[in-house]
Amino acid sequence: MQDLILALGLVLVIEGSLYALFPEGMKRAMITVLEQPSSMIRPVGLGVAIFGLLIVWLIRG
Repeated sequence: MQDLILALGLVLVIEGSLYALFPEGMKRAMITVLEQPSSMIRPVGLGVAIFGLLIVWLIRG
């Protein structure tokens, strides 16, 4: 459970830093994502999740 909370904290640090450092770029990125069909967003999200899982598996393994 401690690792899960640590991972969540790191995600928040990274996300927050991006919004703080590049607010206009993040707005443009959100607009771009909103314009994409769900059929394109879903596989990209799944791919990113699998890539993250692979990273965790390699580091923790």
